[in-house]
Amino acid sequence: MRVNMLQVPSQLTLALEPLIVLHELNKAGFANYIVGGAVRDLLLSNEKWLFIDFDLTTNASPQQLLTIFPFAFYENTFGTVSLTYQHLWDFAGIDLEYRKARELVVTSHQIRKTNPTLIDLLNATKIHTSLLEHTEKPPLEPQKAVLPLIEVTTFRSGEKYQNGARRPSEVQWGHSLIEDLKRRDFTINALALKLDPDWIETTFKQFTTHPPNLQGIPLDQSVFELIDRHNGITDLESGLVRTVGIATERIQEDALRMLRAIRFAVQLGFTLDPELVEAIKQHALLLKDVSPERIRDEFFKMLVSDHPKQAIELLDETQLLEQVLPELLSAKGVRQGGHHTTDVWQHSIDALQACPSKDPIVRLATLIHDIAKPATYDDAKGQPTFYNHEVIGARVAKQIGQRLRLSKNDCDRLFVLVRYHMFHYQPENSDAAIRRFMRKVGLQHIDDILDLREADRLGSGARKTSWRLEEMKERMVAQLHQPFDSNDLAIDGHDLIDQLGLKPGKLIGTILQTLLEIVLENPEKNTKEILLEIARAELEQSKQKKSVA
Repeated sequence: MRVNMLQVPSQLTLALEPLIVLHELNKAGFANYIVGGAVRDLLLSNEKWLFIDFDLTTNASPQQLLTIFPFAFYENTFGTVSLTYQHLWDFAGIDLEYRKARELVVTSHQIRKTNPTLIDLLNATKIHTSLLEHTEKPPLEPQKAVLPLIEVTTFRSGEKYQNGARRPSEVQWGHSLIEDLKRRDFTINALALKLDPDWIETTFKQFTTHPPNLQGIPLDQSVFELIDRHNGITDLESGLVRTVGIATERIQEDALRMLRAIRFAVQLGFTLDPELVEAIKQHALLLKDVSPERIRDEFFKMLVSDHPKQAIELLDETQLLEQVLPELLSAKGVRQGGHHTTDVWQHSIDALQACPSKDPIVRLATLIHDIAKPATYDDAKGQPTFYNHEVIGARVAKQIGQRLRLSKNDCDRLFVLVRYHMFHYQPENSDAAIRRFMRKVGLQHIDDILDLREADRLGSGARKTSWRLEEMKERMVAQLHQPFDSNDLAIDGHDLIDQLGLKPGKLIGTILQTLLEIVLENPEKNTKEILLEIARAELEQSKQKKSVA
């Protein structure tokens, strides 16, 4: 882990939207502070202000906040009122040009891809009619920026929790910022920024009349006070995740903090305070009281970080892995043969680290692609073998997805990626074999499974690709103009009814599937005349079998 040597910048950068909120709170006579992760992120990287989720705290009650901001959302009992950027723009009369520029930069940031795709359905020039639905029909509406919310929370002095739950069962309102900071989780999140009220007033008038460009609003040290009662700046300087107060107490209040600690460590490149590590080990079992959805969300943030391997190692060290992904623990010490130089455990986390995709499902599939190797291990012939580990592993992967409350689509993705990660290619493979593979995996999963294959190779100590894999990619692209499913056939069920006198029923589906298998092997036979002729023969053969029976 790196140590992030931090010096408090002489100038910070503020977005327009939190300035609007600060101004309204100031005008109404309420205390107002930027607080928590927003302050941490501003101090660590002044270039990321465009994408920061700004949190504010105040002595105004939720009901008073709703009076000031009648368009706000207040959907819980924890004192947090949420404001959208769009509503704030309307409220302050911000012009359209600024809004468009703000949305554009956020959209560009959100859709940026880390690696090129092989099967680009939107831009492919040689493509079969079965894929035209992906290219001819524009999206129902263009992709819009998902702008961060601004959350304003009433001062709290404490909370009461039950069974280490994620949310407090009772919130106690506070009267000061000092009380509020004292009840926060980690010192690096217990920082507050107080802006000069006169500066807020002057700057608000200036920038709501003439909105700032995307360089933001400069904050000189003369107009802000950084409030740090728990040595958060020191911990930022040394790259340390440490709790506010006694670690065991913070964890017992909210067991999810154990995962959040590891997530912050791997996201920021920090280390965990030794006292916190011991406290997590002591209370790891409390994680069972946290909802699977919340566990999944924190876990996925670890997986898509720049240090996912380290996240798994920290989960293992702190005994949390047994609660999050216990199936992976059996991979330790399971030796492999062939080109592998490490055991299944080391290979799995090395592959995860090497995965080029930032998709959490692809990264999870990469981590667990060999999850069934321990159960299928056999060295009776002197070398380890793992027959059908991909088949069994796919079932385990789906169970893991269901336990993490993934959607059916994501569970199916996990299943497919693990099930078919063992694909092999030889130059003598026919075009039909290539098409069958693409159909079996699904065109929408081709890029994902190639990312998994690259990670698998790198995690084994091999180069990220080979001439065979590159040739296979070229041949897959060349097959995009060929049929892949029964909808691509030159005839359909109506033709079978009209031309062959069949009645609606299972027989039609059976014949169409037979025709598809023939066309996959011989695309040139995909004409109405030829397929009807084959269908007649199939129908006649079916009748003969019935008469014999």
